[in-house]
Amino acid sequence: MQQMDPQAPEDLSHAGSVVDKAIEYMLEQNIAPVSAASALLGGALGLLARNMDDRSIAAVLRQALASVEAGELRSLPPLPR
Repeated sequence: MQQMDPQAPEDLSHAGSVVDKAIEYMLEQNIAPVSAASALLGGALGLLARNMDDRSIAAVLRQALASVEAGELRSLPPLPR
């Protein structure tokens, strides 16, 4: 398995925009936010598993957990209704 491409941040903004549109679409389709998030998380984990070794995936997850525990996600704007 390969490590995450160091050039990935160049694509990150574009990928984030695509994900935001997918979320917007799912909410417009009356998919519950938890269901949408679970589907996105499952897809993301599957993509990571195809491109990274388990140790690297665990590091990504630890970094995400640290962000949650630090309260960094609480500053996100509310979902559109």
